Amino acid sequence: MNQQTLKQAMCVLTFLLTSIGVLQAADTPNFIFINIDDLGYADIGPFGSKLNRTPHLDRMAQEGRKLTSFYAAPVCSPSRASLMTGCYPKRSLCIPHVLFPGDAVGLAPEEITIAELLKKQGYATGCIGKWHLGDQPAFLPRRQGFDYYFGLPYSNDMGPAKDGVKSSLGAPIPKKIRKNQPPLPLLRNETVLKRVLAHDQTTLVARYTEEAVKFIREHKDERFFLYLPHSAVHFPIYPGKAFQGKSNNGIYGDWVEEVDWSVGQVLDTVRELGLSNNTLVIFTSDNGGTKRAVNAPLRGFKGSTFEGGMREPTIAWWPGKIPAGTETDAVTSMMDILPTFVKLAGGSPPTDRKLDGGDIWPILGGKSGAKSPYDVFYYYRGLKLQAVRSGPWKLHLAKQELYNLDTDIGESSNVAAAHPDEVKRLRGLANKMKNDLGLEGIGPGCRPLGKVPNAKPIISHDGIFRSDL
Repeated sequence: MNQQTLKQAMCVLTFLLTSIGVLQAADTPNFIFINIDDLGYADIGPFGSKLNRTPHLDRMAQEGRKLTSFYAAPVCSPSRASLMTGCYPKRSLCIPHVLFPGDAVGLAPEEITIAELLKKQGYATGCIGKWHLGDQPAFLPRRQGFDYYFGLPYSNDMGPAKDGVKSSLGAPIPKKIRKNQPPLPLLRNETVLKRVLAHDQTTLVARYTEEAVKFIREHKDERFFLYLPHSAVHFPIYPGKAFQGKSNNGIYGDWVEEVDWSVGQVLDTVRELGLSNNTLVIFTSDNGGTKRAVNAPLRGFKGSTFEGGMREPTIAWWPGKIPAGTETDAVTSMMDILPTFVKLAGGSPPTDRKLDGGDIWPILGGKSGAKSPYDVFYYYRGLKLQAVRSGPWKLHLAKQELYNLDTDIGESSNVAAAHPDEVKRLRGLANKMKNDLGLEGIGPGCRPLGKVPNAKPIISHDGIFRSDL
């Protein structure tokens, strides 16, 4: 074969390989995951809100599919670990509560995250918003598969009272504080942009939204995964200036409505760029709402394993692929996002470790007969198993209370006495976790936490910025 013939053959081969790559890319969607903090089940219109106006989420639900039995975790850090790893929180982040500034532990670098798996498939990956899986350098987003990060490393209340992070908009600074924490940092990648003060809190939704829109525009010609975890509507409540006093539900309603505006900005950008037909967007919350929220018809609030603490208002949107104006009550969860997204991206979840979630694309796509990945769902609060669900039956273990969630979603009528066989069956299912995650404490199926020596906060109590991020 002469040089000219070889050159022509190489050109043909390159064209074919490029064509295959284009076809593969055309078959794989972009992913946007919008995660609100402490949003109540009925705080938005599609899930029954009568207080807050959410026209953009209303439209998203009209064009998409509601997931009415989508579960997270009772509190922030565990929920986010579940999303990142596809596991029960206790398996990948075995902690009793949440992470705090300067903690020496976090999500282990050895964990394989959804961002790392999508990056392996050629996706641009960005995290914009609240991280809360560890603030030491080894635990930050860019060490966990994200190309870009902008936001707060933990909750917007984790700072000194004098900076306005222990009191909401217009409220006086409290005099008694249980724990003095270091200042709250706003990061771009590993650079501290500023110390967050009260005024800055009012700009968070707008800043995150601006960064999210910019990320989408910059990566419109390639596949991308955008993780947008808002700090809103976590205490302290700080709606943006343009939304203050505009709702019929005080500053909390103002902030919910600003979140709705943000969703509208993101979806409008996707539409404007012609990406609607190949972009899957999911909207949800990291845990149940607090007592300032509306969780009706669910019982309980954030921090509990009642439905109001863990069942989230969730919407999936992908025009042309997800049936519009529909809903499903199939049990789904944060754990399912990793296997679902990775499979849609043409990849495979890791096989060298246990995952607890499953591929829920058949459910999202409205496939007839699609089933939940969960014959049994376990409700952990920190290290303790507190409840177990199988089918419609849910047993709270401490008091052996049994509820039928199909007929009593509000967990108001304990029917244990009338169904002793179900109580016995569910207790047996709970006991099966003894040799895996354990009923309390650290079970054999719990993976090690990430740990670092000489941990210190990103901004010291004296206001000095870390230089080794």
